Amino acid sequence: MTAEAVILKMESSSSLPDWAFPPPQGYVAEDLDHIPDLPAHTELIDGSLVFVSPQRDFHHTVIFQLHLHLREAAPEGYRLRQEMSVKLGPRQRPEPDLIVLGPNAVIQQDVTYFDAKDVLLAVEVVSPDSVVRDRKRKPTLYAEAGIPHFWRIEEVSGLPVVYVYEIDPATNSYANTGIHHDRLKLTAPFDIDIDLTTLYTT
Repeated sequence: MTAEAVILKMESSSSLPDWAFPPPQGYVAEDLDHIPDLPAHTELIDGSLVFVSPQRDFHHTVIFQLHLHLREAAPEGYRLRQEMSVKLGPRQRPEPDLIVLGPNAVIQQDVTYFDAKDVLLAVEVVSPDSVVRDRKRKPTLYAEAGIPHFWRIEEVSGLPVVYVYEIDPATNSYANTGIHHDRLKLTAPFDIDIDLTTLYTT
């Protein structure tokens, strides 16, 4: 590298925020609450900051409508939250699109994340930039942290398809229990019956 290139690199680096240069061991979950000026919905996966692209109308609408349906179906004492991060371990703090909290979850106005033990269900709607994370890395992390249920939602021909997973305690990993195209009818984590064709209309 030439001296001119080194100078240009140093000048460009000095204009970057401090969080662009992670500590040698990576970030820890609590750092997300103290790093100034982080982009909204920044996640921590394997000690690295992950930034989220602006969401499409499909993504936003499906999560909003699903939230309404699940809130109506959830037993008393259960709570739903959108876009709240979950601490899975010291270096893991992803932000599911939607979570269902069990009745024993500690809920306070000033909390910025929930512990994995409080989460009954994590839901991810796949976006073009999150395909690998939502299909592979996040389910692995959710299962290892003991979250009993995971749903992955993908767009197929303009409509949501729900891939439903339940944790197998023998392997501590998720087993697929169904792929739902038009109707989501389940008895776990509680009784659910949703017409999926109504979750998104243009």
